[in-house]
Amino acid sequence: MGEGPEQGAMSDNDWTDRIAGERMEVDRLFNDQVTASSFSSQQWGLVMTAVEFEIEGPEDPETARIVANTSKLPSIMPELDRIDQQPGMGQQSGGGGGGGGGGLFSGVKDALGLGGGGGADQRTEEAAELAQQYADKLQEKLESNGRWQAICKQATN
Repeated sequence: MGEGPEQGAMSDNDWTDRIAGERMEVDRLFNDQVTASSFSSQQWGLVMTAVEFEIEGPEDPETARIVANTSKLPSIMPELDRIDQQPGMGQQSGGGGGGGGGGLFSGVKDALGLGGGGGADQRTEEAAELAQQYADKLQEKLESNGRWQAICKQATN
């Protein structure tokens, strides 16, 4: 009996499980946009964990659209900043300049939304725009593969 609700909960996102191959291909194609952005590939990976893809209006594949739900992005911005502050390969660990003295306090300020000011908002906006560009490319890939209608149908179940 426990399988019924579990299956129902999975059906909402089941279409996303069916597009793993297309996602991998779009990941490779989208690498240039990530490189041109202010995000490292590690940061972009974190952004993508916070983004959920949804299909608006899946009942009509002609007008349906994949949208990036980016409502969780603000919660990962402090972690993006921490990734930024980690010393990279070949850097001295003490060469962080302004980041070293305020580490704990700046982390607390970021968590409370008091640090970073407009910078975090700007990065959140950039991440959201990139995520939607990714969603558009993903939809194009599904359409070109002839899978869009089937995926829309799956999303309506």
